[in-house]
Amino acid sequence: MSAPTPVPLAAQELGAGPPVLVLHGLLGQGRNWASLARRLARGRRVLLVDLRNHGRSPHHPAMTYPAMAADLAALVESRGLGRVAILGHSMGGKAAMVLALTRPELVERLVVVDVAPVDYGPRPDFEAYLEAMLAIDPARFARRAEVEAALAEVAPDARIRAFLASNLDVREGRLAWLPNLGVLRRALPEIAGFPAELPAAPTDLPALAIRGGRSDYVRPEHLPTFRRLLPALRLETVAEAGHWVHVDAPEAVLALLERFLQSA
Repeated sequence: MSAPTPVPLAAQELGAGPPVLVLHGLLGQGRNWASLARRLARGRRVLLVDLRNHGRSPHHPAMTYPAMAADLAALVESRGLGRVAILGHSMGGKAAMVLALTRPELVERLVVVDVAPVDYGPRPDFEAYLEAMLAIDPARFARRAEVEAALAEVAPDARIRAFLASNLDVREGRLAWLPNLGVLRRALPEIAGFPAELPAAPTDLPALAIRGGRSDYVRPEHLPTFRRLLPALRLETVAEAGHWVHVDAPEAVLALLERFLQSA
């Protein structure tokens, strides 16, 4: 099988110093982490990355973790970053793990936020979100709030509606979706899964997993797989947080990140 063809990822840079890549989850963007990244960037070069088919990065029909890892490797190499610390949430955490497992020479340390290297199976919540977004032509609406209202049936939680609507952009005076929604919908089983038969990371690769105490994404039965792939893994639980750990408990997450990143 030929190697995936990388796409040039969009990335907002903050600060200067040792490089840290930050990766968002499904239907997110690098800017989701902006407030926390501004604080991490004191003495570090933080790159808020838009993964393929998201944000300002190119659209591509392939949406696999090897393809996402190839994009990240190309970003690291094209910008001359050397070995990087890489932090990923949810889908971005899986992409970060695949990069660390397949190109360990590029990764100095790894942080995985509220996701495990496992196949989660069908995701009816994200199926519903993506299908609802595909059914909406944003150009018919004058304001983002109107699009949010149109999503109310599938997303009764106002916070989730705002998250979905954050994927709107203005093009030629009209609202439009930024992500490649059709590809993401078709690739949802791949995104929920995880590549099989990847090699374990080097035993000296520092790895931190942060999970939300109110989230079920990282369960006890996942830990043997986690520790087999990442032998140096340390697991931390933020008791008061759900899946969006960095939104629910930013101070706790920042404290864990600062301690881990400074332990080099």
